[in-house]
Amino acid sequence: MAPRTEETPEAVCIEVSDWSGDAERLETMVDSDREQVRRIQRKVDMRLVLPLGLLYTMAFLDRSNLGNVAVAGLSTQLHLNVGSRYSIIAMIFFISYIIIDLPATWLVRKLGATVWIPSIAVAWGVLTIGQGFVKTWGQLAACRFLLGFCEGGLVPAAIYLLSVWYSRFEIQLRFAGFYLLGIASSGLSGLLALGIERMNGDAGLEGWRWIFIIEGIMSCVVAIASFFILVDLPEKATRPNIFGFPAWLSEQDVAILVNHVHADRGSMGSEKFSTTEMLAHLRDVKIWEFSALLLLNNTCLYAFAYFLPTILEEGLGYSVSKSQLMTFWPYAVAVPWILLVAWLSDRFKTRGPAMVFNSLLYIIGASMMGFCHDPSTRYGGVFIGVVGICGNVPANFGYQHNNTVGKSKLALCAGMLTIGGALGGVISGNIFQSKEAPRYTTGLSICIAFQATAALIVTKNFFVFSRANRQADRGERIIENQPGFRYTL
Repeated sequence: MAPRTEETPEAVCIEVSDWSGDAERLETMVDSDREQVRRIQRKVDMRLVLPLGLLYTMAFLDRSNLGNVAVAGLSTQLHLNVGSRYSIIAMIFFISYIIIDLPATWLVRKLGATVWIPSIAVAWGVLTIGQGFVKTWGQLAACRFLLGFCEGGLVPAAIYLLSVWYSRFEIQLRFAGFYLLGIASSGLSGLLALGIERMNGDAGLEGWRWIFIIEGIMSCVVAIASFFILVDLPEKATRPNIFGFPAWLSEQDVAILVNHVHADRGSMGSEKFSTTEMLAHLRDVKIWEFSALLLLNNTCLYAFAYFLPTILEEGLGYSVSKSQLMTFWPYAVAVPWILLVAWLSDRFKTRGPAMVFNSLLYIIGASMMGFCHDPSTRYGGVFIGVVGICGNVPANFGYQHNNTVGKSKLALCAGMLTIGGALGGVISGNIFQSKEAPRYTTGLSICIAFQATAALIVTKNFFVFSRANRQADRGERIIENQPGFRYTL
């Protein structure tokens, strides 16, 4: 039973030894406890996964609308097609995004999720609105840089927040629920842009400016609502929120979930964060591998987000309006695939096989896009590539969560993971050069190589982790200094 600490409320836990002579009663109590956990988790899902998903939707919409506004007139009016200006605009967002990633997990613990996350969401909404009024590409670059500071604080905080509320084989479906709304927004951005662009000329503003303004207002509305809805860290969830509204979880409810997670991974005690401990964690090569995997994944993901509208318009010959519309369907298909992969991964308690399969899907899709000539075949490749690359984002989150023990290590992993993801955005903005539009053969070739590398890393870990698990089964080693812990393959 987890000891009572400042971060672990006291709760009544079932001790197996107390019931060793009454197996039937023990089974009844375990079933009752399991039902209690499910009941409380349903409440947490609505107050945590759903709000985080909506916030991530707004964040992804506000960062990835660049491709839509570019074909709607931004590139022409601000002369982004000169030299590497568009690539710089796409890349600069991730510089500040990287800077804030590691501090974000410390700030969410210090300030609380219900203060930190909604506050930065309001800020990025305001900055998105501001992009609708820029006059030069330099002003747009400044807005994108500041936008990265705000949005960069969400993902590591959200990953950490979800990690402390759910056990290892409940988490990927929640990561998928959080993430799929954001992915859906990549497709939705095309539909929104198509509709909002029709406001061209209203109040003397061009259609691309209205795209920024309307989507920024949407972010502010969701952010303000999240002040009232979002659940905090377990140690803060039983206190009134910043507006004085009473907590909606009892101490007993929180303790039941805390003990449930603690029993699964042994990492919910009163562990303190320290610089020395963080530096010690950095000696673990797995942390760097997890970060590298998301880097390899997001390079390919942001290639679609930023350059797909251009590929559809200039490469496949579609009109601006049709290009906006046709970005929607691949992401719409990706949504059920993300959920299916997450459910299967949690159900069979594995991560690696699905990750390798998704990487192979991307390789096939990107090869069709880059090296086939028939427009219909190339567009079919977009579907296959988007499905594969989107399915691997929550899988990457779950992979690192399942193979990490300790609050401080989870927090460090969340920060390092998102740094890797942001570096993927930087790389994407540099390998897709305007001079190679619209086929972007070099960029797509690099993305294919990246996904082959990711598949090799996961395959290598399958053998390394399997060997470690066998050694632990024979009593020859203790994995992650946690007796009974086993790596997830």
